[in-house]
Amino acid sequence: MPHKIGFVVVSSSGHEDGFSARELMIHAPTVSGWRSPRCCQFPQEIVVQMVERCRIRKLQLLAHQYMIPSKVEFYISHCLPEYLAPFQAERFRRLGYVSLCDNEKTGCRARELKSVYVDTEGQFLKLVFHQNHANKYNIYNQVALVAMNIIGDPVGCSNESNMASREKLVDHSLGQRTEDPALEGTCSGKSDHISPLDDLAFDMYQDPEVAQIIRRLDERKRDAVQQERYDYAKKLKQAIADLQKVGERLGRYEVEKRCAVEKEDYDLAKHKKRQMEQYRAQVYAQLELHSLVDAELVPRPLDLPLQPLVHSSSSSQLPPALPPPQEDSATENRLAEPIPLEQPSSHSLDVSSQLCSSDQPLSPSHPPRKAHPGAAVEPEKRDLDASEAPRAGAAGEPEPLTEKALREASSAIEVLGEALVARAYSKTWSFREEALLTLYQQLVDTPVGTPKEDLKGLLRAAIFLIRRSIRDIVTPVFQAALKVLKMVITQYIPKHKLSKVETTHCVERTVPVLLARTGDSSARLRVVASNFIQEMALCKEVRSLQMVPSYLVQPLKANASAHLALSQVALLARLLRDLGTDSTGFTVDNVMKFAVRALEHRVFQVREMAVCVILDLYRQHRSVVLEYLPPDDSASRKNILFKTIFEGFAKIDGRPTDAEIRAQRRAATEEAERRKKEEIKALQGQLAALKELQDGAQEKGSEAAKTRSPDSDRRCAAPRSTPEAAENPGLDNLCIFCGERSAAFTEEGLDLHYWKHCLMLTRCGYCRQVVEISSLTDHLLTECDQRDGFGRCYRCSEAVPKEELPRHVRSKDCHPAKPEKLANRCPLCHENFAPGEEAWKVHLMGPVGCTMNLRRTRLLFKAAALPQGRGPDTAQPGPSGPKAGSKIPTPKGGLNKCSGRTYRKQ
Repeated sequence: MPHKIGFVVVSSSGHEDGFSARELMIHAPTVSGWRSPRCCQFPQEIVVQMVERCRIRKLQLLAHQYMIPSKVEFYISHCLPEYLAPFQAERFRRLGYVSLCDNEKTGCRARELKSVYVDTEGQFLKLVFHQNHANKYNIYNQVALVAMNIIGDPVGCSNESNMASREKLVDHSLGQRTEDPALEGTCSGKSDHISPLDDLAFDMYQDPEVAQIIRRLDERKRDAVQQERYDYAKKLKQAIADLQKVGERLGRYEVEKRCAVEKEDYDLAKHKKRQMEQYRAQVYAQLELHSLVDAELVPRPLDLPLQPLVHSSSSSQLPPALPPPQEDSATENRLAEPIPLEQPSSHSLDVSSQLCSSDQPLSPSHPPRKAHPGAAVEPEKRDLDASEAPRAGAAGEPEPLTEKALREASSAIEVLGEALVARAYSKTWSFREEALLTLYQQLVDTPVGTPKEDLKGLLRAAIFLIRRSIRDIVTPVFQAALKVLKMVITQYIPKHKLSKVETTHCVERTVPVLLARTGDSSARLRVVASNFIQEMALCKEVRSLQMVPSYLVQPLKANASAHLALSQVALLARLLRDLGTDSTGFTVDNVMKFAVRALEHRVFQVREMAVCVILDLYRQHRSVVLEYLPPDDSASRKNILFKTIFEGFAKIDGRPTDAEIRAQRRAATEEAERRKKEEIKALQGQLAALKELQDGAQEKGSEAAKTRSPDSDRRCAAPRSTPEAAENPGLDNLCIFCGERSAAFTEEGLDLHYWKHCLMLTRCGYCRQVVEISSLTDHLLTECDQRDGFGRCYRCSEAVPKEELPRHVRSKDCHPAKPEKLANRCPLCHENFAPGEEAWKVHLMGPVGCTMNLRRTRLLFKAAALPQGRGPDTAQPGPSGPKAGSKIPTPKGGLNKCSGRTYRKQ
C-alpha cells in the first residue's frame, strides 16, 4: 500500500536566511518551508534523497501564497555522485512539470496544494523552480515552497527493513525520535489505495501530537479488523474522526497564540495557551476513560506545556506557514464537521487566518510576520538555573542584583526601585519581560501634574532599561522593549509636554542599539528592528530632529556583518523615498558619499542596493549627483556597477541606453543588408533581361544577313550604316558604362577599354580591381582586400583609412555629405552634385565635370592637342548605357567579374 516516504534534503541552489530547504522535511501547521534568495537567478534547484529506493506514486507541493514559481520540473535518479556539485545532468531523468496559478483571483492570500500522480522508481528527486509570477508583494522576485510530500512503495525490501532504514536515515539527519509524526506512514497492505493520513493536507492541518495519536489508533484499527474485533474497530474509527477535529482546533489555537505574541497581546496569548492545555487534557482524559489511549500514545505528561516541534539540535525555527482554513466558533464542540477523506488533486488552502483577523492587507513594506515556535521557552546563551520557571508568570522571585549591576543601574534604582530593576536584570526571561510590562504601565499611569524633574528622571531610567532590553536575545523581551520605547516617544513625551531634549536623549540612546540589531542572525528580528527604526524616523516628534538619517549615512565598517550592511542600506533607501532631501537630515552630499563607498562593499546585495539609492537620488538632483561619479566614458563603463548606473540615468532621462543603441544599429545594419540584397537581385534581373535583348538582336541580325547573302563570312563586313543595322544596333562594340561605341570594342578591345580608358570606371589603389567610381566608397568598405583598414566618416560618408580618420574629421577638407535623395557624393573630388544615375555620367564625362577624374582630364588634354576639324578615331557616342552600378555580361577576354561592381585584370 503506498505510504508517506521520508526524505532528506541533499542540496539546494540557495535559500534566504531562516528559510532553508531542510524545513521541507518537517510537516506541521507552523512550518516555514524553503524560500529562494532575494533577486536570485533562475532556475533554482532542490535535490532530495528518499530514505529508501521506492516506486513513487504521488508528489504533493504546497506553494507559497505570493512567492509562486511559474513552473516546477521533476527529475528522478537512482544514484548520485558522492560530490554534490555540479550535478551530472545525465544521471537524472525528466518526469515532467506542473504549472502553478499566479493567485491573482485570491489576492495572493491563499496557497495552492498541487498533487501530481506519477509511476516511477528511484531514490533521488530533483525539483527545478522556474521564474516567479510577478505581483506587488514579491518585491525581490523570489520563489518559495511551504511543504512537499512523497507517497510511494518501497522497492526490493521488506516492510521491516524499510521502516528501519527510514528511521535510521531520518533520525541521523534530523535528530528526531523514531515516532516523529511527520515521518510515520502506513506501510502494510498491498492495495494501491493511499491513506488520507498520508496526505500532505492532513499534516498541515493537524496538531503534530494529535496526528501521531491518530496514526497509532489507525494501526490499532487495522489490527482489530484483522482480528475481527469489529466493535473495537468501530470505536476506534469514531475516535479517529473526533481526534481529527481536535487536532485541527489545537492547530488553530497554536496559530492564534503565536499571532497574539506577534501583536504583543500577551493576555490573549496566555489565554490561548491555557485553553490549549485544558482542551488537550480534557480530550486525553476522555480517550483514557474509553480505553482508547494509554501512556504509550501520549508522549509527555498532561500537565506539561507544549515543547517545540523540533529538538534543540535543529538549526532552524519553524514559523507558522499554514493556519487552519476557517475560524473556530466560541464553543468547543469536539464533534465538528468532518474533513473530507479524499483531497482533490489541486486545491487552495486559505491562509487568511494567518493575518490574525487584521484588516490591514499584505504589503511589501509590511510583510506578514512569522511566529517563532517555543518562544515561551527560548533559551539564552548563558546557562540557566534549573530551578527557573520556563514561562512568564512563573512563581518565585528574581535573584538579587550583583555589585556590578548595582553600580551600573544605580540611577534607575533610585527612580524605579530595586525590585523592578532586579527583575529587569534577572536571568529568567519571563521576569525581564514582566519588568518591562510593569514599567510600561507605570509610565502610562503617571499623572499629568507630576513635576518636570520627576518626569525627566523617570524617562531616563526607562530609557536605561529599554536600551539594555533591546540587546536581549529573547524575542518577547526585545518586543516588549520596543513597545515601551514607542509609548515613551509617541505618548509619554507629548502628554507631559517635555522638551525636544528628552526626545533627543531617547533617539541617541536607542537608535544605535537598534541599528546593531538589524544585523541579527535572525531574519525576523532584523525585519522587526528595521521596521521600528523606519516608523520612529517618520514619527513627527522624531522627524523634526533629523537624527535618524544622520545615523544611516555613517560609512559602512569594513568588519561589519553582511546582514548589518544590507539592512542599513535598505533602510536608508526606504527612508530616502519617504523623507526626501528637503530638511530631513538627508542631503545629496552625505547620501552620495555613503552610496559611493557602499559600491565598494564586498557583498553584492549591498552594492546592488547602493545603485538603487543613487538612481533614486538622481531622479531629484540630476546634475548634482553626477559630480560624485566618474565621467561617463568607456573606462568607467568597464565597471559593471557604473555601467548599470549610467544606463539607469539614461532611462530616467529618456535617452537610449547602450544596449538599445546597439540594437538600433544592428537593426539598421540588417535593414541595409536587406536593401542591398534586394538591389542586387533587381540588378541581376535587369542584367538577365539585357542579355536576352542582346541575344535576340544578334539572332535577328544573323538571320537578316543569311537572307541577303549565302556567304556567312560577309556578315561582319556588312555596312554599319544600313537601315537594319541602324534600327537594331544591339550591344556589340558598346561600352555599357560610358555608352561609347567603337569598332575597336571587340572582346579584347573592351577589356582594354575597361582597364584604361572608360571614364565611368577606375582602378582601386589597394587591390587593383576595376570598379565603378560611383561605388568606390562601398567597395573600399565592404569588398576591397584592405577593407578592414577603412572606416566611414560620419560627416562626409566617405571611406577613410582608420588611422587617418581622427585627423580627417578635424580637418577643414571634410565637407558634410547631403542625403542620398538630395545629392550624389563623388569619392574623387569630394563634391556634392545633382542626384540620380544620369548625373554621374554628366559629372564624370562632361566638360565641366569632375576635375579629379584622371582618365577624363587626359582625354580632354589629348583632344585639345589634335588639329582643329579632326576627331578622335572613329569613336562616336552611342545610346545611353545601363544604370550606374548595374552588372555587365562577363567578358570573354581578359576581365573576370569578381563581384557586383568590381573587375580584376588577369
